[in-house]
Amino acid sequence: MHFAPFPVVIPLLAAALLTALSGILPRRLIDLIACLTSASVLVVCCYFVHVTERTPIVYWFGGWAPVHGFPIGISFVIDTMGAGLAAFVSLLVLGAFVFSWYYFESIKSLYHALMLVFLAGMCGLALTGDLFNLFVWFELMSAAGVALCGYKSEETGPLQGAINFGVTNTLGAYLSLTGIAILYSQTQALNMAQVGASLASKNPGNVFVLIAFIFIASGFMVKAAAFPFHFWLADAHAVAPTPVCILFSGVMVELGLYAVARIYWTVFAGALEPYAATVRQLFLIIGVLTALVGGVGCFSQRHLKRLLAFSTISHMGVMTIGFGLLDAGALAGSALYVLGHGMVKAALFICAGILLNRFQSVDEFELQGVGKRAKWTGILMLIGAIGLAGVPTFGNFFGESKIEDALDDLGLSWLDTVIMISGILTAGAVLRVWARVFMGWGERRPDQAAGAPKIPMQRETEGQPDRTPWTMWTPAFCLLALSVGIALSTPLRQSIESAAHHMQDVGGYQTLVLQGRVQFKSVPAAEEHFPSFWRELLTAAIAAALAAWALFPGTLGTAGDAAVRVFCAPLRPFRAIHSGRIGDYVAWFIFGIAAYGGFLLLRAA
Repeated sequence: MHFAPFPVVIPLLAAALLTALSGILPRRLIDLIACLTSASVLVVCCYFVHVTERTPIVYWFGGWAPVHGFPIGISFVIDTMGAGLAAFVSLLVLGAFVFSWYYFESIKSLYHALMLVFLAGMCGLALTGDLFNLFVWFELMSAAGVALCGYKSEETGPLQGAINFGVTNTLGAYLSLTGIAILYSQTQALNMAQVGASLASKNPGNVFVLIAFIFIASGFMVKAAAFPFHFWLADAHAVAPTPVCILFSGVMVELGLYAVARIYWTVFAGALEPYAATVRQLFLIIGVLTALVGGVGCFSQRHLKRLLAFSTISHMGVMTIGFGLLDAGALAGSALYVLGHGMVKAALFICAGILLNRFQSVDEFELQGVGKRAKWTGILMLIGAIGLAGVPTFGNFFGESKIEDALDDLGLSWLDTVIMISGILTAGAVLRVWARVFMGWGERRPDQAAGAPKIPMQRETEGQPDRTPWTMWTPAFCLLALSVGIALSTPLRQSIESAAHHMQDVGGYQTLVLQGRVQFKSVPAAEEHFPSFWRELLTAAIAAALAAWALFPGTLGTAGDAAVRVFCAPLRPFRAIHSGRIGDYVAWFIFGIAAYGGFLLLRAA
């Protein structure tokens, strides 16, 4: 399939072209080239999704196919899951470019080139079948992400956020590379299928394999913003340009979890099969901690972009729970959740960008009541807040339903409560902001009600327009509509279910890559249940009640004041550990590796 490299070749060539001609091309032509490039990648990836529903694509660069079952070249292995994720990436990049059309009054082609390099790195990570190149695409994505985070380098805030991003993600990359080196010493191979086959044939109790898994998984969990590797995310979102935040929260962190899932099933599943129960426990612990910490952090923010960043952390915890069950149905649920959450979150960041563009602030209290002049943005934000609660018709609802089905089957139904708490806290926080900004509701008590100190605003645009161009609100509207449309598509849900089963079929993957034969197990017919229908409506209702309490705590008299003090008390240590100091974040990084690694090694001993 000679089209296979196109998702990375097209944006890299376009980025080089825009860089070379930056002083010649007019601004609108640069915007147009960037939009057409991301749209062409979207078309190619959608074509791959259609083709791979029948047969996955294995493309060997330079024609270096395996000899006697041993790979000697580098490959792209394009299945429905990877192609679908690459298509989703390109869709959000296209939305970010359209949003940027009139968002930045003056901007050079460096921004567009970096965004296209970012697109190429994300697509390469989703499609590669080589372990070392998984790291390479990860690093390309990280390098472009750091540059985009600190794009306004003349200000101290973006530089600090970029440094935090760069240092923590570099440590994660170093860990991943070390783990890959350990695997190479054990297998003398880098192709995922070959490494997986080799490890499965060795002693599964090999401690080096466990250490390699800890290192590689921890490295990619940094990108996934899992606790306690999550500290960089909120700092980066607070200072990165809004179009960049669309990608950070909408798809970049999800790619970190996708990388962990991909390497587990293609590389480690056979070798770690005796420890599957321990691995499940480990990822469930990570998911629960991430969901709760992110939810508390989200509700305690008054800075809208940080609030949305912490909500992403909380929802990443839910996705980690889905993957951690090591069940095909739950994995399909996590994939649906990625689509629903990514589109809703991207739309909410677009709404935040519109507010920042119109009113030069994203502070909840500074914006109180001013949103009445942007009523259509308010409608979009309200729909997004409802979507975060996972109400029926949104992708979150169908994803949560499949995860909860798997939890009930495994006797872990108590984790449904964690998912519900995540939805209540994150949706409640966004509903609170919506009511204060667009309705003018709420008491002016920022010292107590917000639960967080004021953060200096970073201006992203010049001037203060009195209207919102259609290029800003249209992507938000389309993403919210797509979040509903794809979720209601029964063929799409069935395709994701089939893709999840194929992703977990280790033998079929190895046969396809190493021998060129399609031999996947038949996918059992899945019966869809939606037991969480009432639960998601209850989640939305409690989230609305929580938002109302945060807006009007005084209506409860002394009981309300006491409740505020009780809620704010645990936030003091929470704010203390989110200090913004890179040394503190590195210390937590080391603690996380030691704690999770120690848990896995001791339980496996």
